[in-house]
Amino acid sequence: MIERRKTKQVKVGRLAIGGGAPVTVQSMLNVEAHDVAGNVAQAKALEKAGCQIIRVAVPDLAAVATVAALKDAVAAPIVADIHFNHKIALACVDAGVDKVRINPGNIGADENVKAVADKCRAHGVPIRIGVNSGSVEPEFLARYGGPTPEAMAASAMYHVRLLEKYDFDNIVISIKSSNVGNMIEAYRRVAEACDYPLHLGVTESGTARMGLVKSAVGIGSLLMEGIGDTIRVSLTDDPTEEVRAGFDILAAAGLLTDRPTLVSCPTCGRTRIDLIALAKQVEARLQTVRKPITVAVMGCVVNGPGEAKEADVGIAGGDGCGLLFKKGEVLRKVPEDALLDELMKEIEAL
Repeated sequence: MIERRKTKQVKVGRLAIGGGAPVTVQSMLNVEAHDVAGNVAQAKALEKAGCQIIRVAVPDLAAVATVAALKDAVAAPIVADIHFNHKIALACVDAGVDKVRINPGNIGADENVKAVADKCRAHGVPIRIGVNSGSVEPEFLARYGGPTPEAMAASAMYHVRLLEKYDFDNIVISIKSSNVGNMIEAYRRVAEACDYPLHLGVTESGTARMGLVKSAVGIGSLLMEGIGDTIRVSLTDDPTEEVRAGFDILAAAGLLTDRPTLVSCPTCGRTRIDLIALAKQVEARLQTVRKPITVAVMGCVVNGPGEAKEADVGIAGGDGCGLLFKKGEVLRKVPEDALLDELMKEIEAL
């Protein structure tokens, strides 16, 4: 059982982050910011995929119209991603946005930070302080010799103190890096320095394959330590893939209690059925199952019912056929072309 870090709780719309609330999965729209219809369509697809928080880039005041349209189109909370112009943040709050993501250091003078803090406080809108290795202030780079974990953590805490100076503590923090080791250490440092909820992510992690690996290592390591309250898996891919990856990471860390776990063998020379294709089909069908069960897809009777006896239900391949089993006990022999459907019938009956 993971003992999660104790934090303040922040409300993003009706959704709670931190304070013992379940870890949430979010993603970001990648349609051109002024394409209202395109952003709405993608937001609906993300919500259908299970995305719990949706972020949108708002590069100028004209793009605030997209925020308003998203608020009307989906139930998931909307986060406005703001850089440089604090007036955009103020307009997004007026448009009903649920959270504002800023780097306080790049929106100008302190009075601009105060204006955003005052506006967000008045409307109950939290602020995510977003620091990454490319946004660390020159003084911290000089002090720590580059965008080190120490420099990123110092930058994040500087921005926290700046908001606190203006009596604002409805804060979520992210400290992202494309270097997994630096990302992990920076989050550890901030986790020790404050009790604000943390948004985890490996920035610019790469395409679907390598990006998922790096994110699983970085995000997963921290989650296993009890650190992290909401996550985004940043992939150069369709944002719905980020959502699926996010839930897979949470499931692997044992932080989801309503998802099935798939175990499958890597196959060997004993395998007599197309187990690789079958395992992929089972994985796809399990996407919509909401049961805390373990499903096994094994290559032969050698590593089938016996090795996977702790699985709630499973199949073990034979020569053009397979064995269907529960908790290690064989139920019946099934032809290969009926294995998938018979397995799903047993899962539905559990």
